[in-house]
Amino acid sequence: MSADSRHPAFGATTAISAVVAGRVQGVGFRYSTHRIAAGMGIAGWVRNRLDGTVEVWAQGPDDAITEFAHFIESGPRGARVSSVMINEEEPDPTLRGFEIR
Repeated sequence: MSADSRHPAFGATTAISAVVAGRVQGVGFRYSTHRIAAGMGIAGWVRNRLDGTVEVWAQGPDDAITEFAHFIESGPRGARVSSVMINEEEPDPTLRGFEIR
């Protein structure tokens, strides 16, 4: 990881992409993900996919991304996550905030 991807107060920036499968659409998954990410200072986005899964891109401090990944592995109450495929990505320095797409 390059020195530019470090914030002096938070350490290294980690970025992940994830595809979440199960009962994850129509149960508030995107809204809960947005609320959790925004509260943790994580940048990125979440969106429903046509195949019934939810796709997430998130980046932020290592510890926040670790905690966020634990959240998406279970989702909000009402969701039934059957699988999560998480990949580490290169951080996108242009991302600001967290949005629902």
